[in-house]
Amino acid sequence: MGKVYLTGAGPGDVELLTLKALRVLRQADVVVYDRLVNPEILEELKAGCECVYVGKEDKHHTLPQEQINMLLYEKALVHDVVVRLKGGDSVVFGRGAEEALFLASKGIVFEFIPGVTSAIAVPEMANIPITHRGTAVSFRVVTGYEAPQKGYAQLDWASFRQDETIVFLMGLHQLGHICTQLISIGKPKTYPVAVISRGTLPDEQVLVGTLEDIYEKAKDLPTPALIIVGKVVELKAQLERMA
Repeated sequence: MGKVYLTGAGPGDVELLTLKALRVLRQADVVVYDRLVNPEILEELKAGCECVYVGKEDKHHTLPQEQINMLLYEKALVHDVVVRLKGGDSVVFGRGAEEALFLASKGIVFEFIPGVTSAIAVPEMANIPITHRGTAVSFRVVTGYEAPQKGYAQLDWASFRQDETIVFLMGLHQLGHICTQLISIGKPKTYPVAVISRGTLPDEQVLVGTLEDIYEKAKDLPTPALIIVGKVVELKAQLERMA
């Protein structure tokens, strides 16, 4: 019986893969990977390593999560090193904890290997630090996807009144709704927002606007995209003027 490594691949740029993740990937017998994993990472695998794509897009899943769980279990029964590779970090809205719980229930040994999360790295590499003394002393990372029909916990929009940085992951299709909700709880229409598409990759796009106009500016960007709401967005222009 083998071991499953629940591994974060980072936000996209291959050079943001951790050394530990790289070491395990080079030892892997099987890699089960997601849509947001940079294909260049797979070039590091040893000859004969089996690669299984289980990517998910909006309204289209290669495999349902339950089948992914079972796949990891089955591969661990016959291989020594199984790597579950996810974009960013596997437990930041990556369902890594669900996979770990399933494996543990089946007696499979697992280990988390943290990845550089896009929630911090993508804004930072676009010259938007998510905290800054005197501007933002806290930040919040939030799923941009709510599913009330499935009974999931929903966002408490009233709690967003605090003047902190808010990073929405997987929220591009909900951008209009997000802006409307934030304005409804009292944030000014002129409040700064940035949307970053395909962050850290060569074809990255960064659009800056306000709660009032960012939807029209950014609605047609390709995914994956990340939304940053907060006064730290204004630092981007200052940093780039001074560079």
